[in-house]
Amino acid sequence: MQLAVGWHKVLWTARALVVGVVLLAAGMAAAADLKIRGIPEDTDLYKTLAGGSLLVEQTAEDATPTPQEVVAAAQADYGRLLAVLYDQGYFGPVIKITLDGVDAAAIPPVNPPRQIRQAVIAIEPGPLFRFGATRIAPLAPGTELPEGFATGQTAGLGVLKATVASGISGWRDQGHAMAALADQKLTARHQDRVISADLRLAPGPRLRFGPLTVTGNRDVRTERIIEIAGLPTGTVFSPDELRRAQARLRRAGAFNAAALIEADKIGPNDTLPITAQIVESPPRRLGFGAEVSTTEGLTLSSFWLHRNLLGGAERLRIEAEIKGIGGSTGGTDYSLGARFERPATFNADTDFYALAKLAQLDEVNFFSRQLDLEAGIERIANESRTYTLGVGLRRAETRDAFGTNKYTLLTLPLSVEFDYRDKTLDATSGYYAKVALTPFLALSGADNGVRTFIDVRGYKTFGTERPVTFALRGQLGSVYGPQLSQAPADYLFYSGGGGTVRGQPYQSLGVNLGGGNVVGGRSFLGLSAEARLKMTDKIGIVGFVDAGYIGAEQFYDGSGQVHSGAGLGLRYATGIGPIRLDVGVPTSGPATGENFQVYIGIGQSF
Repeated sequence: MQLAVGWHKVLWTARALVVGVVLLAAGMAAAADLKIRGIPEDTDLYKTLAGGSLLVEQTAEDATPTPQEVVAAAQADYGRLLAVLYDQGYFGPVIKITLDGVDAAAIPPVNPPRQIRQAVIAIEPGPLFRFGATRIAPLAPGTELPEGFATGQTAGLGVLKATVASGISGWRDQGHAMAALADQKLTARHQDRVISADLRLAPGPRLRFGPLTVTGNRDVRTERIIEIAGLPTGTVFSPDELRRAQARLRRAGAFNAAALIEADKIGPNDTLPITAQIVESPPRRLGFGAEVSTTEGLTLSSFWLHRNLLGGAERLRIEAEIKGIGGSTGGTDYSLGARFERPATFNADTDFYALAKLAQLDEVNFFSRQLDLEAGIERIANESRTYTLGVGLRRAETRDAFGTNKYTLLTLPLSVEFDYRDKTLDATSGYYAKVALTPFLALSGADNGVRTFIDVRGYKTFGTERPVTFALRGQLGSVYGPQLSQAPADYLFYSGGGGTVRGQPYQSLGVNLGGGNVVGGRSFLGLSAEARLKMTDKIGIVGFVDAGYIGAEQFYDGSGQVHSGAGLGLRYATGIGPIRLDVGVPTSGPATGENFQVYIGIGQSF
């Protein structure tokens, strides 16, 4: 019986494929040639109209529409193209769309022709209208109107809409949440090709935030959603506060969607009730990752995430990683960690975190086993600025050229992070900066000190057809306090590899003690530059140059060693970020005789 059912499915699949091929061929045959007449092709108006036309999409080279779809697109284009012309200031246009010589409006959509060979959009735009007298009142103090809303400027509907929106936003910023357009008088003088506009706004009363009502939640407690949103109930209405509250809900990670909806009617005592419409995410998530390079070898990672551990959107993430499989980085590294986060713990923008991590690092020049325990707070000033403050305990056993050492540190990790990139994994503009400062008190086996690390990146793009993005990165590190022989071995710096200098072997640059003994340095400087050329929507090429410096001194003074690398890369764009392939060679330093290095990953290198 199972075999018979299987063959039955095969026969139906074959029939479906045949039918699909026939329909595809019919659709391809139905594709029509399109001509737009009446507007010169080299004008901005032509490009704008073509961009707003569904018929242009349906007659593109790679399109395979059915005749019914072509007819539907043509009939929809009457309204779409009319709206485009009105927006450009043409208020007396004549539009005629024909399919094989027949007016598209006269073709029944349910009974289209079997084939359409040619479509023609004929447009007579008529005269261009400009604004005469313009007025909008009353306006809230500080309201900025579009420059186009002025006598002599092109009288586009888009300008009118933007003007009304600016006027309403001005009042809403002052707390008048119900501000609206009360009346409009548009007077056209066709002989003079002038339109006068008189717009009247109704600000309405100044309102305060009313109670926040939550709907749609099942597992996350309502009181916690209200705490996370942090909407300041009782204060004067502010669109910015509303946006911040919505951003906090999205940031919590427990919701697929979170929208704050303003009530249609004013509540008691001039308040505005708000409703939070929530769609919760699945509570658990499991993920895997892999990355490979010729130096670091294969890296495998996995994680398990619970988004709502205790019913208050608390997150627990357990992750494991194996790194250096088959690589030339000394040996295989292992790590296992757990991190707990509770949003809106002390206030709406301050989260609590606690973590535990057990790791073994078998590196080229040192070996370390370590346990980290840490707890602290994370302050989210806005979507681009984050501050952290924690207290931690590190217990480690290390082995390097100075011998074996066991130490225990009490740490105070601090960091400031600014992220103003347009995209995290494929930035084309903006900048990123992070400063990490970790004072440590040695309870045993080391000396007191401070470890600092600074990472700054900037991006600038030129051109539109084949844009080129220039990316720069600078890194600066220092270990202040203990002598080199007394410093925690896993706090010292090395250079070489994918995160510092591509083309150079992994951690190939350190402080040379002689006799083949190398340890990490107390000072580090790294510089990287990339030129990213986008060849197509999917494919890009990259040229890069990296340089690194390691010194025994606490702060950079130039007495250490420098090495550099350069190479080319290939990028293939995906929905989550570009797939990265970089090939680098050493250009200066102790390891210039080494072969090329290959790096593969997701996202740009920085």
